[in-house]
Amino acid sequence: MVDLLGASLKIASSGIQAQSARLKVISENISNASSTGSTPGADPFARKTITFESEMSRAEGMRLTRVKNIGVDETPFPIEHQPGHPAADINGNVKMPNVNILIETADMRDATRAYEANLQVVKQSRELLSMTLDLLKGTS
Repeated sequence: MVDLLGASLKIASSGIQAQSARLKVISENISNASSTGSTPGADPFARKTITFESEMSRAEGMRLTRVKNIGVDETPFPIEHQPGHPAADINGNVKMPNVNILIETADMRDATRAYEANLQVVKQSRELLSMTLDLLKGTS
């Protein structure tokens, strides 16, 4: 029973770490949603992406979630006509970041829910472990 609880704690912990990394990437995207280049024609902030993979932990004999890659979204930058902007090219066009706040908000909500679900597994496992220890104390 204790081994099973330890396994659930390790699996949930790997999920918490993965979702924490996801939230960090999302918050960076949101905070840079209007970060343009600093010189005429320069590229703005490029949206970051994150991917996960399931990795077999041979030591524990279980599959854990981990961050596979933090990459860059290849979606083209939207162009806005802003002639007075410091990053405007000769035609007055500015490349804007390829960050969509609605997508980031939905991703944040999803990551938060997954984080909370893993946290709930940790809480339940700790509670069950505590109850098991109490039972063992009573039988000795």
